[in-house]
Amino acid sequence: MLGQVLAMGGGGFMMERDSPLDDFLLSLSPAARPRVCFVPTPTGDRGEVIAAFFEAFARRDCEPTCLRLFGTPELPAQQLARQDVVYVSGGNTANALALWRLHGVDRVLREAWERGAVVGGVSAGANCWFESSVTDSFGPELDPLHDGLAILSGSFCPHYDGEELRRPVYRRLVDEGFPSGYAADDGAALHFVGTELREVVASLPNARAYHVEPGSETPIDSRML
Repeated sequence: MLGQVLAMGGGGFMMERDSPLDDFLLSLSPAARPRVCFVPTPTGDRGEVIAAFFEAFARRDCEPTCLRLFGTPELPAQQLARQDVVYVSGGNTANALALWRLHGVDRVLREAWERGAVVGGVSAGANCWFESSVTDSFGPELDPLHDGLAILSGSFCPHYDGEELRRPVYRRLVDEGFPSGYAADDGAALHFVGTELREVVASLPNARAYHVEPGSETPIDSRML
């Protein structure tokens, strides 16, 4: 049975205290007390981000752990095989993908999803599950990235209402041949079951997602959590 993906445009504990999006991510697991592994590779395993994760999830009914790849890494295949939920941080999408491929984490993440785990994250942690995405991984400008994990087809753009250049750059890229896909505002998240979009949920009023194709942008209604 294929798993689920929660792709957050922005939000979660990195942006909102006691975020309903984090609660919703945990609720997708059928486990009574889900084992949730934080993957902070996009941040370079920053200590303050890891501490914030444990502070946020220690208050929830779950078993939080963290997969670090800097320094002396864990054995990712063994650690991730035990998890019900995998939560990827925001940060640098391109760097995370490169390091995951070096350590075989890309394969292990796909295997986790294929066995039914819930996977997701915010910004870079949402970009990574798609074929392509819009990222600031390469510098201050926004650029297309074409080598995501491709668990989900098409492209993704986070922070659609939170950064003024996201919408015009993504629309232009799609009009010029970049894969069609989805965009999500800060506080909005797309919930996929397998590879099918189930719904859009939101932690902030008026936060929503969009299906973006050449020449068009279609809003998707969101359910307020």
